[in-house]
Amino acid sequence: MPRFSLPRFSLERFRRQLASVDALPQLCVLGLVSGLITGGLMVLFRLLLALGALAFLPEGNPEAFEGLPPAARALLPLLAVALIGGWLWHLPPAGRQIGVAHVLERLTYHQGRFPLRNWVTQWWVGLISVLGGLSAGREGPAIHLGAAACSGLGQRLRLPHNSLRVLVACGTAAGISASFNTPIAGVIFAMEVVMMEYTITGFMPVILASTMGAVVAQAVFGFEQPFQESGVMLGSLFNLPWIVVSALGIGLLAGGFVRVARAGDRLRRLPFAARFALAGAVVGALAWWYPQIQGMGYDTLGLTIAGELSLDVLLAVALGKLLVTAFAVACGIPVSIIGPVLVAGGAAGALCGLLGAQLMPELAAGPAVYAMLGMAAMMGAVLQAPLAALMALLELTHNPNILLPGMLAVVTSCLTARQVCRCDGFFISVTRHGLHPLQQPLMQALSRVSVPAVMERSLVRTSRMVTREQASALLEAKPVWVVIQRATDDQPTLALKAADLARWMLEHEEDDEKTEPLDLLEIPGQRLDMAPIHLQATLSEAFARLNDKAVDALYVEHGYRPKQKRISGIITRDAIERYYRYTDTPPA
Repeated sequence: MPRFSLPRFSLERFRRQLASVDALPQLCVLGLVSGLITGGLMVLFRLLLALGALAFLPEGNPEAFEGLPPAARALLPLLAVALIGGWLWHLPPAGRQIGVAHVLERLTYHQGRFPLRNWVTQWWVGLISVLGGLSAGREGPAIHLGAAACSGLGQRLRLPHNSLRVLVACGTAAGISASFNTPIAGVIFAMEVVMMEYTITGFMPVILASTMGAVVAQAVFGFEQPFQESGVMLGSLFNLPWIVVSALGIGLLAGGFVRVARAGDRLRRLPFAARFALAGAVVGALAWWYPQIQGMGYDTLGLTIAGELSLDVLLAVALGKLLVTAFAVACGIPVSIIGPVLVAGGAAGALCGLLGAQLMPELAAGPAVYAMLGMAAMMGAVLQAPLAALMALLELTHNPNILLPGMLAVVTSCLTARQVCRCDGFFISVTRHGLHPLQQPLMQALSRVSVPAVMERSLVRTSRMVTREQASALLEAKPVWVVIQRATDDQPTLALKAADLARWMLEHEEDDEKTEPLDLLEIPGQRLDMAPIHLQATLSEAFARLNDKAVDALYVEHGYRPKQKRISGIITRDAIERYYRYTDTPPA
């Protein structure tokens, strides 16, 4: 009876499989591992927040700033900006980049590779900004820490760069899922805001990562339902016109938030210390009277939905928290903005609900409905991520009845911020022809595959001068290309089509008795100027390098030590064009 045997696992084989566009099983394995790693990191981050809160906040609650004396909560932001500024002072500008914007920048221009220095900075700034009473959330740290950790795993295993992109999305989704128990919103945010594309190959591992992140968090903290209001309903369709009007106003607020946050060029004329001190002073001054604007604010959002906040507090949260968050970003303090945006949007929605109750006392829905709609509308407008906002609305409130009016509110606010205020997504700072580089269809397709999937592996290496016997020996392996090495530093510069060499040999069979060496550069045939590229690179990197170096082809290097590098294959411009034309063009 034949024995059943499992195939042996090989890391090198695993890497080769990941280079292809259809490496779904391998990516799913990485998604599971990424979810566990990120879930553990988020548990650690939340425990550190709780540990820090035990030192000076009432009941060890990281959001209990209302229990502090006015002077303490006013001075706390000044201490926080001093600690953050002292950390960032000695770092170069590139080392100060953290959060979602940093994740997008590294994914766009650095193939998803993250510096360790920025990762450590994210821990410090994330903890201090929340515990120090600044208006900041934990979403940015969750996304950066998760994405960088998962990417670091891929770098450690020397995985191809196309899989690093998926690992970044896995870390993003698992970070959001583990932080807020919102696995679906984590998946949609990762695909809509970070990856900026929807593919089956991307979705499945990201879903697994988000699921595992939520499982790890629930195993430690239990199943949390922060804003559950399942009994809240729209009531009457006559509310829809007022929802549109309210979403218009929230869209204008979102556009104003983005414009204030991007006013940093003017403020950067001030000295570094002055900017940080000014931001801390503004938060402290408002916190003297309204501590609800400090920290993450999810306790405030819960009270907003429950209808337990006074009118002046709602105004302070809707306008004050939004402005101090944008002002801190403009001053160069890298705080996370997603949580404050949700809280401010909820307060703005509640204000619209109260006004609607005055205008339509018998038909208007309660302020709780408008508070829920407001937080989704504000998040969707600021990020230009409508689907992520809707999923966050569903999972944070556990109320499916709110989805229908939520879709109307989110689309209205997104259109208002985009068309009236001319604001792209908050984290999209560079566009070409209206598109972020990650949104370019061709580059998206080429980024999904690494060069081993399409490179030509059939080649031989030789020096420029060979004897006829050596030339015949080269052709015995039936290569496609003959790589010609330079005599100076042993690096290849040209590739000769092996068929052209074979044709020349047949045409000159009568000269076989000649002993003088052949000059392969003198053989008539197709030759390619080449430049090097690493085996881990994606086709988008290869395409960009072909254009930058103005060469015909690239030779693919394998190995990391200079003296141990070897050539694994050749990738030509034609091979890349055949790939994307085949994959992007439907059959006739």
